Amino acid sequence: MPGPCTVPSTRSEAYLTPGFLPRGYFGEKVALYFAWLEQPRTFSQRENNFTVKIFTFQFFTNFSSLIYIAFFLGRINGHPGNYVRVAGKWRLEECHPSGCITDLFIQMATITILKQTLSNFVEYLDPCKQWWLTHPGSSAGCPSALLPRGLFSPCTVIQYSFTTIFVAAFPLAPVLAFINNLVEIRLDAIKMVHLRRRMVPRKANDIGIWLQVLEAIGILAVIGNGLVIAITSDFIPIQVYKYTYGPCVAGNSSALDCSAGYINHSLSTFRIRDFEPHMRLPEQLYRDYRNAGDYSYTVQFWHVFAARLAFLILFEHVALCIKFIAAWYVPDVPQSVKNIILDEKHTKLQKGLRWVILEKVPGATVLTGATVSGRRKT
Repeated sequence: MPGPCTVPSTRSEAYLTPGFLPRGYFGEKVALYFAWLEQPRTFSQRENNFTVKIFTFQFFTNFSSLIYIAFFLGRINGHPGNYVRVAGKWRLEECHPSGCITDLFIQMATITILKQTLSNFVEYLDPCKQWWLTHPGSSAGCPSALLPRGLFSPCTVIQYSFTTIFVAAFPLAPVLAFINNLVEIRLDAIKMVHLRRRMVPRKANDIGIWLQVLEAIGILAVIGNGLVIAITSDFIPIQVYKYTYGPCVAGNSSALDCSAGYINHSLSTFRIRDFEPHMRLPEQLYRDYRNAGDYSYTVQFWHVFAARLAFLILFEHVALCIKFIAAWYVPDVPQSVKNIILDEKHTKLQKGLRWVILEKVPGATVLTGATVSGRRKT
């Protein structure tokens, strides 16, 4: 637990940080500038470059707190007698007594609930805010069909990242995202009909660079969840204790709780004078695998470390193999859709060549679409 010389918790502010950056105005300007520096030859290349950059900025803006809590919080603080201190005075924050997975759970719950709610609220009122800022002296209300539609925001892909990369810490994230999308669909309909100009449609063969972005998120999700299970949670230490040091190792385990005594086994002893030199108290316990004398790592620590590494490698390889097999087995475009597209192209080609054939070959008969389909059936 944070002591009197510990840096006060700043995670309450970090909870709100992603919620107030749904559009990333500064990130959009920087991404546009970098895309302009690359001097792409076509508009599609420029759009792809801008998409990758703005998504990268948005990703690190939204996931910085989660990455810190999951993989750095409580692991860079040092040990008794050699604590890492800010300005030589304040200690860094420790994890929750039940483990860093609790802090990650709270952060994920706050982001998926509070951030999504605030984002919908801000996006709904944003058109009127723009009108009031550009027309400060106007007494008219927020007009419709006069506000242009701004640059797109990769909020949907960021939401997909939240529901996949750290879903092991907060399994309710997909359910909350689904509920949020049901509400956001209606809000978007109101915005597009009443608060914004009509969008200009543009043809596209596919979703473009977003397909590669989603594939990268899928790989990051496998790695992220593997790291959360292996490093952030206590799943691996508990399993190592049950099968290596627990009461069930000796023999009969039917009447025993194999995890009994794990808490005491995961604690180490430290001398109070190493913690604070001016204090004179008996020895205390803290969560770590260190020796009481020189605070070096114990054998149990290396057993847990090896088990975590082995589980991470095995989990990632199995999950990625399953992912690649599913991606290979399930086509991106169903065969029925491909056939429909080919039939449409064939029909358009027939219509374009019909008069050319009649002019060059007098008396020739042009096959119609119905004739061709009939011959195919026979």
